[in-house]
Amino acid sequence: MVEVSHLTKRYGAHTAVEDLSFTVEKGLVYGFLGPNGAGKTTTMNILTGCLAATEGQVTIGGYDIFDQPIQAKRLVGYLPEQPPLYGGMTVEEYLSFVARAKGVTVGRLDGQLAEAEAVTGVTDVAGRLIRNLSKGYRQRVGIAQALLGSPQVIILDEPTVGLDPLQIVEIRKLIRSLGRDRTVILSSHILSEVQAVCDRVIMVHKGRLVAQGTAAELEQRFAGKVTYHLTVKAAPGEVHQALEPAEGVLEVATEPGDEGRLNVTVTASDAGPGMDERISFALSDQRIPVLRLEREQASLEDVFLALTQEQPTGPADSRPGRTRRFGRGGRHDRDL
Repeated sequence: MVEVSHLTKRYGAHTAVEDLSFTVEKGLVYGFLGPNGAGKTTTMNILTGCLAATEGQVTIGGYDIFDQPIQAKRLVGYLPEQPPLYGGMTVEEYLSFVARAKGVTVGRLDGQLAEAEAVTGVTDVAGRLIRNLSKGYRQRVGIAQALLGSPQVIILDEPTVGLDPLQIVEIRKLIRSLGRDRTVILSSHILSEVQAVCDRVIMVHKGRLVAQGTAAELEQRFAGKVTYHLTVKAAPGEVHQALEPAEGVLEVATEPGDEGRLNVTVTASDAGPGMDERISFALSDQRIPVLRLEREQASLEDVFLALTQEQPTGPADSRPGRTRRFGRGGRHDRDL
């Protein structure tokens, strides 16, 4: 539905978007995720034809946004970060004005207005002045104007900024409903929003693409290691002896627990379900009772931080206990 190829935008010496390429499929909600200053808004403005690119190509439904702007723009509805609302108009007057500006014919006008108002939940306030509406309702009106003209692609730039928690929940539900029969691109820097709303994630940093896929795929792809937290009934030496032969185990840390129990943290290289079994079997072979086993994997937040920030290197963890590491240089113990 949307194809972006080698897109670049420069402002003098500053490059806001650099060699960006991705594809958006029909009928899904995409999260365009990145920190502030990552080039999200610039990219959105280019996709909607509001801004020229320095280099690259953008096609919407097969139409080039630069060479065939009229055909391409007819397929796009856009809500910028600051909705283009006129406070002195009523909701009905404003939406009628936008519809006519988009070329909606007189015969289709009433139907288009009724549908947009119903979908976004602004029918009851259609006769009120926009300046007298709450911010949540103004956002709904902004989304309603994006729906006029029956676009196939809806682009929303930071649609929940400045809303209270209840309004955020309502707007997110609205966005999910829009994705049932349209393609939606949602620009955001809020991880929870992307996880709650989007089917796919496109992650950018400093104007470049750094990752794309479903949230689960990104978490799995960039997990690298997985951590297990266990509670057992055994001595520390018995746990180390049991887990040393287990394939994929990189590190074992133990701490005394309550009532003679032992808390164990295992770091492994294999995040697959087979690792759970190997740890359980290794302990059961030594007749060590396992009272608790939980797996902790990388979250979308971990992926986001790893790809968009420089990770500082600090001193080793200072938790009490004993750790045994296994690496290419052999096995050794160290105190934490």
